Amino acid sequence: MGDERDLLSLDKQLCFAVYAAGHAFTRFYKPRLDALDLTYPQYLVFLVLWEEDGLTVKALGDRLFLDSGTITPLVKRLEARGLLTRKRDDEDERQVRVLLTREGRAMRSKALAVPLAVVGATGLDNATFEHLKGELDLLRERLAGAA
Repeated sequence: MGDERDLLSLDKQLCFAVYAAGHAFTRFYKPRLDALDLTYPQYLVFLVLWEEDGLTVKALGDRLFLDSGTITPLVKRLEARGLLTRKRDDEDERQVRVLLTREGRAMRSKALAVPLAVVGATGLDNATFEHLKGELDLLRERLAGAA
């Protein structure tokens, strides 16, 4: 990494590069998600449910790295808008399943423009895009393991 004096230089911090990139993503996503009337966390809920509808609240939270105190209010707000429903599991009533409504499923076609715009805005080819994502996933796993 270089000289000891560089260790505390902002420009040398990987965490700051990730933080600043996160802010750039937030600014990029905002108008696109506003057009869908979704916040970023709500969009993530839909991404997971469009992949696998009917997950439990716990499984949904685990997939998004969110605790129940965060995921439950998100789900309740989307349910109030008629975009999904919550239903007790038939086999284990302690579990609550989250299901897309017709309106929630229909949003998928409108939302397709969002990841397409992201890919275009990054200027990355598919191989570089996948490689970068893989490196970030690995970084997250290593940091989670070290915590």
